[in-house]
Amino acid sequence: MSNRQTVDGTPYDHLLEHVQDSVVEFEIVEGDPIVREANAAFVETFGYAIDDIRGEPLNDWIVPEWLDAEARALDSRTAAGETNHQRVKRETATGLREFRYRGIPYTEGEAELDGFAVYTDITELTWTEHRLQVLTRVLRHNLRNESNVILGHTARLLDQLGASSTEAVGAAATIETAAANLEKLTREADEIDSLLSAPELDAGGIDCVPAVYDAVSEHRQLFPRAEVVADLPERLVVRGDSHLESAIHGLIDNAIVHNPSESPYVEVSAAALGPRWAAIRVADDGPRIAEHERAVVTGDAERTRTRHGSGLGLWLVKWVTERSGGELSFEESAYGGNVVQVRLPRT
Repeated sequence: MSNRQTVDGTPYDHLLEHVQDSVVEFEIVEGDPIVREANAAFVETFGYAIDDIRGEPLNDWIVPEWLDAEARALDSRTAAGETNHQRVKRETATGLREFRYRGIPYTEGEAELDGFAVYTDITELTWTEHRLQVLTRVLRHNLRNESNVILGHTARLLDQLGASSTEAVGAAATIETAAANLEKLTREADEIDSLLSAPELDAGGIDCVPAVYDAVSEHRQLFPRAEVVADLPERLVVRGDSHLESAIHGLIDNAIVHNPSESPYVEVSAAALGPRWAAIRVADDGPRIAEHERAVVTGDAERTRTRHGSGLGLWLVKWVTERSGGELSFEESAYGGNVVQVRLPRT
């Protein structure tokens, strides 16, 4: 960008000329942003040569007429010295596109310059978000409804079959298990949706001990054949929220359900790892989680159409952990099974 009295010829010029965001310098004249300069990304995105729009009202060139009031409100805040952040739609060389707009006032120096408008194109991201929202919500709704229908009718079928046909009873029981797995999948998807749409964590943190203890107690009741032991301190505050309990529930549940032993053994512990970090560990004596599944979840292997993990449970744990600023890891337990460790910052 050229002809600037304030930072002309500095590295700022080089940066703005090569940054992918569209950037416009403007002066507010009688309430309108008048274009002074624009970078190459603006010229490419909006399709106007800088010589054609310099000295012209910016809104006349890129704001759809039905959004004029919104644009004027943003300009008013910039003129008042306020920084603006908002999603907006603007006319480009290829039609309407959606942007993350930042209006940044500039009042220092003697240059005839009242601010910068920065436009980050988020059209593709928005489309992807909307498609995923529609797909996941429709799929979760349909899966939940259909799995409930299957479960209900399978239970009736098992009652009617009794012991009359071992083969038929086995087939019905297999259907019932598959339907239960589908229902669990929809619950995990609901939890993930809730997690990803939740507000940012505050700095206070939570005491993880009650959450871990509740998960242990519930699984002792649900699976009396399993031995679930806990080694917990009186108190351990970590960065996290209520989703952490769901993640611990999932880890204990997986350790029991995927263990073919008549009496699965699960050991749950929580401990400080020095002043800054803590770890929640779930160890078992069941079969190891497949190496490729561990690698996909930890990011050591690429996700593909056929290589993405067998369910959502570990993904839920991963995202809960990472949202809290922590790390998920796997190792072999002293009992030949798995240790899944959730490392979290202490607060």
